[in-house]
Amino acid sequence: MAKHRGLLVTLEGPDGAGKSTQALLLAAALKRRGVRVVLTREPGGSPLSAKIRELVLDPRMRGLHPCAELLLFAADRRQHVADTIAPALKRGDLVLCDRFTDSTTAYQGAGRELGAADVAWINRFAARGLVPDLTLFFDLPVADGLKRAGRRKAGRDRMEASAPAYFGRVRRGFLRLARQEPGRVKRIKVQGRGPDEICAEALGLLETVLGRAGR
Repeated sequence: MAKHRGLLVTLEGPDGAGKSTQALLLAAALKRRGVRVVLTREPGGSPLSAKIRELVLDPRMRGLHPCAELLLFAADRRQHVADTIAPALKRGDLVLCDRFTDSTTAYQGAGRELGAADVAWINRFAARGLVPDLTLFFDLPVADGLKRAGRRKAGRDRMEASAPAYFGRVRRGFLRLARQEPGRVKRIKVQGRGPDEICAEALGLLETVLGRAGR
């Protein structure tokens, strides 16, 4: 894929870490600064990929094979990049994406134990080689995250119904990514902090990237 003119910033982390809240806060703060922002998410970041989201998160799909799950998320991503992310980057916008390739690495690679090499190849193919300019990793211990996620929703989707051991592997997958790519993946500790304090730290990291890009 040709070098993009915009910026891709992804928000990652385990369930209950508050990514979606932070995405809204960050988008509002950036817009107040005059930055053109496209706020999106995975799965379901375009009309067609929203249909895939319904399928992959449906709690009735309990027999879904882990490899089939991986490929469904990849299909969602390919459509999302084509329909939403690539056009926004071509326009020069800043794309804030709630989950991207790192979630696949953590949830399917580490969580489902599918193996790093296969997941990495599928991620590259599905994302058309696109790598985030910055990844904000909102980190929270598993027990706290599951407790918060449980309070937030009356019913759990198929992913949230997985066993606690699965979520432990997911979190370790995210932590490993942060160690492997410290220049891109920035860990933000969530435990014991309010949304505004967390947003201020995230915004500081974002402004550094914007400054480097001359924005």
